[in-house]
Amino acid sequence: MHLVPLDCVCGVAYGATVTNRMRASWPDIVAAIVVVAVFWAGSPLGVVLALATGAAMVARRRAPLTATLVAGVATLTGTLLGVCQDPMLATAWCLYPLAVERAARTRLVAAVPVGLFGALALVTGVPEDGLGERLVVAVAALSAAWLLGLAVGRQMAAAREAERARVQLAVARDVHDVVGHALGVIVAEAGVVLSLPDVREDELRETLTAVECHARTALADVQGLVRTLRTDGAAPGTEDLPALFAAVRAAGVRLETTVDIGEFDHAATLFRIVQEALHNVVRHAPGTTCAVDVRREKGEVTVLIRDDGGAGAVPASPGSGLGLTGMRERARLAGGSVTWGARPEGGFQVRASLPLAGDR
Repeated sequence: MHLVPLDCVCGVAYGATVTNRMRASWPDIVAAIVVVAVFWAGSPLGVVLALATGAAMVARRRAPLTATLVAGVATLTGTLLGVCQDPMLATAWCLYPLAVERAARTRLVAAVPVGLFGALALVTGVPEDGLGERLVVAVAALSAAWLLGLAVGRQMAAAREAERARVQLAVARDVHDVVGHALGVIVAEAGVVLSLPDVREDELRETLTAVECHARTALADVQGLVRTLRTDGAAPGTEDLPALFAAVRAAGVRLETTVDIGEFDHAATLFRIVQEALHNVVRHAPGTTCAVDVRREKGEVTVLIRDDGGAGAVPASPGSGLGLTGMRERARLAGGSVTWGARPEGGFQVRASLPLAGDR
């Protein structure tokens, strides 16, 4: 067989790159050069069909369906005209990204016949004539490319779905923490005022002003959360704890705080845990006395939030609410842990431990 001249072969990769206006990967270019140089004859018609096949191989990532059709038609035409001996390797090369792209939309049962044909081709005796040999290799190559592409495509789809679920869960936690805490404080403040027998106008105005302030803060926090998700902006940290403590005190909780840690990598997780624990105090034990102790101990940061019960305590069941579960998930993602339960002397407590990895 007369091989295609080297300048024509090199023109395959260059022409395909210019025509498709894309930056092809080197494996595609090398594969196109090898297939064209080995399997195509150097007649004028063979050169044209070889250029079309090479262009399809180079463009397979951008237009896999078109590339597969072009490569298949060119290869079959060249085989019928006697200028090509490619056992559909070029078509199989283009078929792989098509299978990856359509894996999510292809039912698993559709892959069974392909697998059977491929397995049959592998175990069938190869006919002595050249055409029969190429047919068997073609079936095996196309089947392998399709099945491998489906497998890789399904793995990629599963990974994308897992990441989407992870992001949704993270957003749900943040929205619950931000909005839930703000609404809890607002409800507690309004409840305190409504429980008083005689409310003066100035007290009512002061409460309404505080409610408005908490609502504005919650709105700003939600907007900040959206900006963080879009631009990787700054997350809340230990410097935001004083404002959180002030809001809890305004809701009627007698709060005592001790914070001595400085900055560390899991400050956002610490803030959300403290925020959720205090939200539960405001919601379930209004008017209680609560103590928050945050400090470094034995290579980790410990957080202890205790209340004396007040009007009631949070149930100690692990499945009692999204807030407690969210705290545990946040701590686990940071390499720490959270425990909670009723205190023997009355009230409720939450204890968290976070590692000092990346400590400044």
